[in-house]
Amino acid sequence: MQFDNKKVGETVRLLRIRKGLTQEVLSGLAGIARTHLTMIENGTKQPNFETIWKIALALEMSPSELVSEMEKEI
Repeated sequence: MQFDNKKVGETVRLLRIRKGLTQEVLSGLAGIARTHLTMIENGTKQPNFETIWKIALALEMSPSELVSEMEKEI
């Protein structure tokens, strides 16, 4: 299995939309810049584990659940 930035970003975007959150709101909850979240969702930026952790908590899920969702897409 190879890491795929595009699929990771698509997963984050899909989960964000399912929660009814805008990029502005999710990035605020996660404590990251909206532009950083945009780059992650577009697949142009690879999130580190700390960022994945923050996004997961902002989406009200555990980091392992978020990674599991990413794995399904990859």
